[in-house]
Amino acid sequence: MNSTNMNDTNNLSVRNNPNTQNIPNTQSTSNSDKPNTFLPQHGHYRNLRVYKVTEIIYDITYYFTQKYLNKGDRTIDQMIQAARSGKQNIAEGNQAAATSSETEIKLTNVAKASLEELLTDYEDYLRVRNLQQWGQLHPRYDALRQYARSESIMQDYAQQIKRMNDEEISNLCITLIHQATYMLHKLLTTMQNRFITEGGIKEQMYNARANYRNTQNKQQGQ
Repeated sequence: MNSTNMNDTNNLSVRNNPNTQNIPNTQSTSNSDKPNTFLPQHGHYRNLRVYKVTEIIYDITYYFTQKYLNKGDRTIDQMIQAARSGKQNIAEGNQAAATSSETEIKLTNVAKASLEELLTDYEDYLRVRNLQQWGQLHPRYDALRQYARSESIMQDYAQQIKRMNDEEISNLCITLIHQATYMLHKLLTTMQNRFITEGGIKEQMYNARANYRNTQNKQQGQ
């Protein structure tokens, strides 16, 4: 979920090139020369850890419902749609962020609510079948949490779930959902704080326009 910064490489090549040592720096550091941008720049949603986790949740849920629920059971569609909503609303919220902070917050909250709905479906599955939901005292609880947080799950979950039974898969998904909703909670807090301090897109558009006009007036007065 981190993008590579190419500026360090470019700066290194300039410093090591003897033909560039005497080239004057033509970049201005004046604030008045900076563009009045108001559209926030966001990383791609696919780089977000929480999106990657919800993608795994969706894939595992699809596999689980096809293997362990009876064909025609309405719970199949409900669980798949809840998993899909969790994933898709993160993507849509991230894409909407450039033009609407309100929409970004709303869709991210929908994603969190959808995953919480899916959580209850897995808990219900275990309860009505007298299967165990693993708590902190379960001997495999810590190992499952560590696996769910690891980088290896990103690569091998599709193979691992084929070796698991329904109780194990349910507990894995419950753990992943808890992690995803925690990350979404933190993300929502960040969004809300940013909205309070920076305002919505309309306020940022107004401020950008006002700053531009002030700059133009100062330049004309010189």
